[in-house]
Amino acid sequence: MAPAALQSTRRENSEDEIVLSVLDAVERDPAVTQRSVAREVGIALGLANAYLRRCIQKGLIKVSEVPRRRYGYYLTPRGFAEKSRLTAQYLSHSLSFFRRARNQCAGLFAEAANKGQRRIVLIGEGDLAEIASLVAREHPVEILAVLAAHTDATALRAQAATIGGIDAVAITALDHPREVHSAALDVFGDGRVYAPALLRINRRPASAATSAESRT
Repeated sequence: MAPAALQSTRRENSEDEIVLSVLDAVERDPAVTQRSVAREVGIALGLANAYLRRCIQKGLIKVSEVPRRRYGYYLTPRGFAEKSRLTAQYLSHSLSFFRRARNQCAGLFAEAANKGQRRIVLIGEGDLAEIASLVAREHPVEILAVLAAHTDATALRAQAATIGGIDAVAITALDHPREVHSAALDVFGDGRVYAPALLRINRRPASAATSAESRT
């Protein structure tokens, strides 16, 4: 998938999750306010207002005036159907992501262990790093730390220097993984940098990174 298409897919998934959260909030409490929706979903007040209006326009939510000049929000039959669809889609994507991440992390840890690379650092915090940390327990490797996903080799090198004894690194950054991977190659060299296939990183030729191995 091309980078632009991948970014579009991620954006759509993010928007679907917000809509699902809004519908869920309304179903649980019809007396919600735009402010409480914003707080619960974790988005700006203006954005919460925009999503509520969008859901109303799509016929997913109906609004009616209640006493004391307040409004009540209710899911329509169409809203309930959309909530069920988005829930199933979210769970499907989540389970699919977990299975792929688990299998691919297991493969790269096994490969590293076979090469005698047992002290591993993850680069990039978040869901993928958490899955990798769990999977690592099933293999003869040790996760030394989870570093911030620097795209700058100098910053990454400075971080790594505080740890020492690193045999290899695994990219677990979901944002800008290609740039993070490139920085890691500059610091550690091709033979010491791993990345699960789901990140869709186009690996650069090993000759471009081999000189980095002698620097760490």
